[in-house]
Amino acid sequence: MELDRQRTPYKVSYRDIKYPRIEFTTGKLHLILPPRNVPDVLIKKHKKWISQKEDFIESCLKESSYKKITKRTDEKFKELLEAGISISSQRLGVKACKVYIRKMKTKWASLSPKRNLTVNTLMKYLPASLVKYVIFHEMAHLIEKRHNERFWGIISRRFPDCRRLERDLFAYWFKVNSIENNGGYF
Repeated sequence: MELDRQRTPYKVSYRDIKYPRIEFTTGKLHLILPPRNVPDVLIKKHKKWISQKEDFIESCLKESSYKKITKRTDEKFKELLEAGISISSQRLGVKACKVYIRKMKTKWASLSPKRNLTVNTLMKYLPASLVKYVIFHEMAHLIEKRHNERFWGIISRRFPDCRRLERDLFAYWFKVNSIENNGGYF
């Protein structure tokens, strides 16, 4: 189904769930539906939200062309991660169990239920300030698992400009991935 203004193609997945949901994962619209649900109904119901997300993604794509990629060695990246983890651990009074660095398809980093921190190798191209922000963000999940009011309160005490940082991360996602997909040339 096409919406009046819909610019983003979408993917539909059927899962054994009770309620349908809509996700924009790295700029791609994804409808997750219970069996036998019709995507048209969900799209029509959330037309305004989808349009707002499309506008946000479009503006981030434009911003991404102005973002500067940081060139740093793997060794320097590991040093930056260690420093960020150490500072975040002290400030939050928490500790991750293990740290893994690997390429991830949809996230800059994640924290497992076993308290293991996984960091996307592509983070090495981000400015140091954003690397530190992502680490703090993930370490804050050791206190609050969900992205709720309490979580954002923890984040905003350390990073009052967290909304701008989240937007920057989204724009950098497009920049870094476009370079990676074109052979990694800067």
